[in-house]
Amino acid sequence: MKIGFIGLGIMGKPMVKNLLKAGHQVVAYDVLKENIDYVVTAGASASVSSKAVAGECDLIITMLPNGPQVREVVCGKDGVLEGAKSGTILVDMSSIAPGVAQEVSKECAKKGVKMLDAPVSGGEPKAIDGSLSIMVGGEKAVFDQVRDVLLNMGASAVLCGDIGAGNTTKLANQIIVAINIAAVSEAFTFSTKAGVDPNKVLDAIKGGLAGSTVMNAKVPMMIEGNINPGFKIDLHIKDLHNALDTGHDVGIALPFTAQIMEIFQTLRADGMGQSDHSAIAKYYEKLTGTKI
Repeated sequence: MKIGFIGLGIMGKPMVKNLLKAGHQVVAYDVLKENIDYVVTAGASASVSSKAVAGECDLIITMLPNGPQVREVVCGKDGVLEGAKSGTILVDMSSIAPGVAQEVSKECAKKGVKMLDAPVSGGEPKAIDGSLSIMVGGEKAVFDQVRDVLLNMGASAVLCGDIGAGNTTKLANQIIVAINIAAVSEAFTFSTKAGVDPNKVLDAIKGGLAGSTVMNAKVPMMIEGNINPGFKIDLHIKDLHNALDTGHDVGIALPFTAQIMEIFQTLRADGMGQSDHSAIAKYYEKLTGTKI
């Protein structure tokens, strides 16, 4: 299949490589030429604009930083909708506010373009090995058409409901991940301060009820002092901002989310916005004088 792919950042590049590995032709575009050059080296074809990508492909995937970029790339000048034909499918895999996905979908419908919102979880490591969790919103018939393509990039692809449901699910995921990392940071700072080897603590509890994918992935990074980004604090701030706004829109309070947001904002102020979100451990180190 010939697939258009727009947005070749930390996630988009390995996702394109997995589509190529699965035997698809990929027509790629990004605002940064070096990102296009990277995927062309891997076997993709380069394009000159989002409009041009849409003119060549019946299936278009976007992987962009946030809602404003999705609006611009899809609905703006030289955007997807200027080049797309009726019957084109757009799969937006960006993590954005559900309301924005719904707004963009309405604009797509005016051109006869079907849209799914399909954000992912797993960060760069799972983008590289093709084991992302993909959360999808939209029509089942459209999902069924592209499910196999999504599974070239992910270990699972679940239809969660109508358009916007994918991003609602992703925001729930991001709330859980953020609070889990904070809980792990607090617990391992506590046990370290009390004089217990964090490696022993991890071995003892990872198989029990407290065990989690977050613990297994992030605690070794905390012990090593490794804050190289698999998922950046700045991006998690963006997701929590969307979660808080959406929560307020639907009329609920998110007190833990708000608290973690302030921890992330503190880390950003300390110059760690581009660090991995496991750097929450650095917040506790600053607070307690204890390094895990």
